[in-house]
Amino acid sequence: MKTICIFNQKGGVGKTTTNINLCSYLALEGYKVLAIDLDPQGNTTSGLGFDKRKIEKSVYDILTSDTSLKDVIRECEIVNNFYLAPSTMELAGAEVELITKESRENILKEKIAEIKGNFDFVFIDCPPSLGFLSINALSAADSVFIPIQCEFYALEGVGQLINTVQLVKKSLNKNLEIEGVVLTMFDGRTNLSNEVVTEVQKYFKDKVYNSTIPRNIRLAESPSFGLPIALYDDNCKGAESYENLAKEFLSRQRE
Repeated sequence: MKTICIFNQKGGVGKTTTNINLCSYLALEGYKVLAIDLDPQGNTTSGLGFDKRKIEKSVYDILTSDTSLKDVIRECEIVNNFYLAPSTMELAGAEVELITKESRENILKEKIAEIKGNFDFVFIDCPPSLGFLSINALSAADSVFIPIQCEFYALEGVGQLINTVQLVKKSLNKNLEIEGVVLTMFDGRTNLSNEVVTEVQKYFKDKVYNSTIPRNIRLAESPSFGLPIALYDDNCKGAESYENLAKEFLSRQRE
């Protein structure tokens, strides 16, 4: 079982879109996949068709009480082999509640250890910030998958992001690696997108995936229908790009 956190402290870079769609294509390939929604906004949860108001037990409960992860996991009925640990707005309060807890950075790691072997891949969708929730994800993960938006400020936060990963590696999780970098909202017709790709490749070298994710209307629409792009419109450019990303991800695992 491999645990991967999807992380970038910048908002709006495509973390949740990548989480939902990469997980669903891996599940469609027959892998057993768990997505943990660690973002209080709960966009992975609603993007997979769950009503957050009807969720009784969520990630909040596993972080703040002795609830086990098994008690929270729900099956995504729309895609076989795909499971979700959902989030609700309550999670926003978890940061404050964790302050007084002992070894608070490792709570998620301990909970994930209880389900070891039940899944092929566990993906954690992080909030766009560097608080206790993200630190918990980085402590629990084997690797970090970084979506970077093809825009002018894309590289501004990257130094800080790498710094955070290195700090966690040094003090909390010595095995943490960078899984890969995916470029999102790519538009090959613009110089800017191509320049960002070149800069990111200079910085991350072979960690940068060849598959890029384009700006795509259908991709933006699909969460409002509670569907991954594979089920909403599997012929659009966005679907094609996430399917390619999943294939590239798997081929890198085999290497």
